[in-house]
Amino acid sequence: MTSEPIRDPRTDHLLTPENCVLAIIDYQPIQVQSMKSMPRDELVDNAVRVARTAVTFDVPIVLSTVNVRSGLSKPTIPELTSVLPDAEPIDRTTVNSWEDTDFRSAIEATERKKIVMIALWTEVCLAFPLLDAMRQGFEAYPIVDAVGGTSEKAHLAGLERLMLASAQPVSWVQFAFELQRDWSRTATADAVRDIVFAKS
Repeated sequence: MTSEPIRDPRTDHLLTPENCVLAIIDYQPIQVQSMKSMPRDELVDNAVRVARTAVTFDVPIVLSTVNVRSGLSKPTIPELTSVLPDAEPIDRTTVNSWEDTDFRSAIEATERKKIVMIALWTEVCLAFPLLDAMRQGFEAYPIVDAVGGTSEKAHLAGLERLMLASAQPVSWVQFAFELQRDWSRTATADAVRDIVFAKS
């Protein structure tokens, strides 16, 4: 069995470690606690697996919070920060992170046009920035099983709005395997197996 030569990782139409950036937005205690579209433990576990995948493949990560400096909200949950020791959060006052110049500049600085995103809540902090980003020529990849809304209907409405605007939904497992692509890429294979098959 012989694998095909690796396609150009910058121009590949699929996600690669070299052509995407991961944005993680507002995984803070109040947002997690008020999320009602899926079990909270499952949401957090899936978000952690997304973060571990990005770290494994050296995908640039833009981490953002809202209202921490003002004292109105608490920082990112420790389950995520424990796997993102080098990520310096960009704190905002804007509901829509794309309207924060530091956040937008951090995304643009990666020079990558594929934005993979997880955010709380789906209908607000996921939908708004991805809708804006797509209007500016970015491709949007919301990870649908690592995000949640204030209700199941709100979550689904947020995702549907994104899909109608041409976002490309992915799951956390799909994200991991799309980056790995071939088990002969041994540098990351063991880590991916651990991320995907480890019990939560």
